[in-house]
Amino acid sequence: MNFADIKGFAFDMDGVIADTARFHGQAWHQLADKVGTTWTPELADALKGVSRMDSLELILKAGGHENDYTQAEKEALAAEKNDNYIKLVETLTPADILPGMKAFLDELKANGYHLVLASASKNAPKVLQYLQLTDYFEGIVDPAKLTKGKPDPEIYVEAAKTMNLPANQVAGVEDAQAGIQSINGAGELSIGIGSSLQDADVKFADTSEVSLDAIKAQL
Repeated sequence: MNFADIKGFAFDMDGVIADTARFHGQAWHQLADKVGTTWTPELADALKGVSRMDSLELILKAGGHENDYTQAEKEALAAEKNDNYIKLVETLTPADILPGMKAFLDELKANGYHLVLASASKNAPKVLQYLQLTDYFEGIVDPAKLTKGKPDPEIYVEAAKTMNLPANQVAGVEDAQAGIQSINGAGELSIGIGSSLQDADVKFADTSEVSLDAIKAQL
């Protein structure tokens, strides 16, 4: 993709705009303790970018508890996790925006790019509100209306539709392998934050390195 072709950017939230992943981690850790699953770094890693119910299933399975709960009980556990997460989210301020990201969003806005949020989190609008970034985004893909989670491309296909742009004019920004696969599958330019994302078209070690010039330099 040529740099000049890019007209819009679709952003993941966790690990890209703010480190809300640590809140998910804390809330899932509380839940793992409750159901009797040992919390490990491997389990924490496996939950990255995965939907709420799928994350719960992974936690139950890791402890051999996948058959211990009814569907209704599982939904109650997921809701409890979410309540704990929301309490943590309410402590966010603009100081929690990851390094360089506010400057990058300002740069995109100043240059007339379309911006959409493509987060699997149903709480993304609330997070943007606490970070005071709501006005930067012309739309938020509603994960409740999606049938498949990342790495399926659906969320990034929807992000392009939200901006009324063809896929080849959209760049997606992600920090997880599942997210990069989702962007690539949608036929968009993938920008990866984190050194381990081999499949990303453009790679940055962390958020502080991201700018339009830095993206252009890699294309």
